[in-house]
Amino acid sequence: MTGLRPRRWHAVALTAAAVAWNNVVLPATGAGPRVRAASGAALALGAVGAARAAGYTAGDLGLARACVGRGARVGAWAALAPAAVFAAATAVPAARRRVGSPSRSAGAVERSDAAEWILVHIPIGTVLTEELLFRGALSASLLAWPAGWGSALHAAAFGLWHVRGARVAGESVAGTVVVTAASALVFDALRRGTGSVVAPMLLHFAVNAAGAGAVLVAARALS
Repeated sequence: MTGLRPRRWHAVALTAAAVAWNNVVLPATGAGPRVRAASGAALALGAVGAARAAGYTAGDLGLARACVGRGARVGAWAALAPAAVFAAATAVPAARRRVGSPSRSAGAVERSDAAEWILVHIPIGTVLTEELLFRGALSASLLAWPAGWGSALHAAAFGLWHVRGARVAGESVAGTVVVTAASALVFDALRRGTGSVVAPMLLHFAVNAAGAGAVLVAARALS
């Protein structure tokens, strides 16, 4: 970093603000999906802007232009794995019945909203928001932490970010926190390995979009 001595409290403050925002503040507004997507993106962009103003460089934030190409290449290869898994799930009858069951698709996007969900809400409200906030601003602020502790805080923050969503969907909160915390480690490894948030963005989009698409395809096949 240039001209900056990072402080550990930066990461703690950002973690607390993000978790409170997604689990308390935003739900209290009663906002619909479009407003949630826009406000989440605004929050992430604001966090990145604040980090830049505090002295973190574009490289610290995973936004260096020089790393975009490598991030895109690695992210594209990584994205093939979830795409293949969900494609297989819709091709195998037993897996298709499980994926497309009412309990699995309850709370998922309605078919009439599928295009908007996959092309707008997932890339903006989920991928852009979470990757800029966690793999961008939070990862930069964790440069002040020992690697092990930084990874633990990163994973915990991302897991706790999803508590409210798990409750609304009727899913196991503990299970969701564990799975999303583990995914944070994968996303952050991609970001640090390539130097770019583009890599985890592509994998993150592939996981969510392929998952949503698989539910819709399976549900249609069973209807």
